[in-house]
Amino acid sequence: MYDEQALPGPDSEGTPIGCGPILPGIGKETKPLRQQVFEHVRAAGRAARADVTRALGISAGSVTTLTSDLIGVGLLREVEGGSERARDSGRGRPPVALEVVSETRHVIGIKLSDERHSAVLTDFAGNMLADATLPTPPYRKTLDQILDEMAELIGTLLRSANRPIADVTAVGIGLSGLVDHQTGTIPWSPLLADRDTPLKAAFEARFGLPVHIDNDANVLTLAELWFGAGRAMSDFVVVTIEHGVGMGLVLNNRLFRGTRGMGLELGHTKVQLDGALCRCGQRGCLEAYLADYALAREASTALGRNARNLQSPQAMLETLFGEAKAGNQAARTIFRRAGRYLSVGLSNVIQLFDPELIILSGERMRYDYLYAEEVLAEMRMLTLSDGRTPCKVEIHAWGDLVWAQGATALALSAVTDAVLGAGLAGLAA
Repeated sequence: MYDEQALPGPDSEGTPIGCGPILPGIGKETKPLRQQVFEHVRAAGRAARADVTRALGISAGSVTTLTSDLIGVGLLREVEGGSERARDSGRGRPPVALEVVSETRHVIGIKLSDERHSAVLTDFAGNMLADATLPTPPYRKTLDQILDEMAELIGTLLRSANRPIADVTAVGIGLSGLVDHQTGTIPWSPLLADRDTPLKAAFEARFGLPVHIDNDANVLTLAELWFGAGRAMSDFVVVTIEHGVGMGLVLNNRLFRGTRGMGLELGHTKVQLDGALCRCGQRGCLEAYLADYALAREASTALGRNARNLQSPQAMLETLFGEAKAGNQAARTIFRRAGRYLSVGLSNVIQLFDPELIILSGERMRYDYLYAEEVLAEMRMLTLSDGRTPCKVEIHAWGDLVWAQGATALALSAVTDAVLGAGLAGLAA
């Protein structure tokens, strides 16, 4: 059943649950040891020194030295608490744990989309402090128009949090399309009127803040890796179905982007030669059979509507879904056909990457025809499993704010690298 999940937060006792991937052993890490210590504490929410020692496989003396340095520059602090093992070894002393000094830095995450933009403000521990949404007209924007919309969104967000923009250290942005994560250039996006848009350079020139940009499926995957079901998984896939079809991939507990940072465009893999026209301009893309505009295109025929009417694709889909639930066979056929194409796409993902888990997400996952048992059965039938345990599939129907929260992970990761990879001398800034 579709259930739009809430954002993660503290547990029932108010203890921070942490954020960030639960990292593999030290043998797989190349980050400075002090950064590993900091990130372990942040991932745990709170951790005793003994817990850090065991998790990272380093000496107690090294942990004491590193945590003292991090406390000295104001990135970690001691609080009451700790693991049961730490309590048992305390010999009557109050148990002491470490946690991130969350208020030292703040970041903003933004999800840009066709009908509304969303933003969240988080602290350095990943706690969400405020959120905002901005309805937007559903047409392709110029660079100046998208910057104006983000200015309004950021202003609303900071007023809600009662904070000046000077408190913000960095921004993360997720949007659909082809995104060059390294340069911040957008070769193509259905949201933008122009190709090869220099979004990073333009944003930083206007707002004076470092910005980190990625495909929206990647930022949702980061939300799962930092805050959700993927935190302790080494390999998993997120497939999103909304206005388009996207995919994010985690390999060895790290987001995989490809050589040029623009890989894993599942929606633009070809499932039919000379097939339906995709909004990217090519034919036969998976997205052209699954995305909003593809289903709405067929819905106008099934419902006897004029394809040029002013009803939005989302309203058309809601009507189509209602008709399917009421027994309209033409409407049901549209969803079932889309489900078959989805099964083809998922089987290809399994065949290529053999993930531990596939997470299906996005607004369209409220349409249960897309994850009906026959869809998953056909996915398994199309996959060469050789008697192995089939890949697990879960439905995570996140709301817009979790996409924006995933974008904060972009910013948090970059800020952490900059702060802890630069040596301790300048960490207190």
